[in-house]
Amino acid sequence: QVQLAESGGGLVESGGSLRLACLVSGSTVADMYAIAWFRQAPGKEREQVACIEMKGTQYIDSVKGRFTISRDKAGNTVYLQMGSLKAEDTAIYYCATDRAPVCEADPAAHGYWGQGVQVTVSS
Repeated sequence: QVQLAESGGGLVESGGSLRLACLVSGSTVADMYAIAWFRQAPGKEREQVACIEMKGTQYIDSVKGRFTISRDKAGNTVYLQMGSLKAEDTAIYYCATDRAPVCEADPAAHGYWGQGVQVTVSS
């Protein structure tokens, strides 16, 4: 059973940085999965922020140049380094996968989710 667990959320001032981590367990081929970071702010739909697959990475426009997604050599921990944080980045952040090797933007396509971590950016 694939499981994902996020860590690293918290409160940070505008302009600051945070690094989130997503540990993927329960699979010997987790390094082949595309892993995505989603976020959901109050009253808003869940949106994919970034995704990493074997071919590369993807970002939404609002975080390009500020956020970086990466994974460790073992392939089972995926990081989201967030910089120049803004109040509008405040949300619950989730990592997710559908156990496929390519990124998919639709949240409904992801069957495996972490519990989420709160990121709050004070202005």
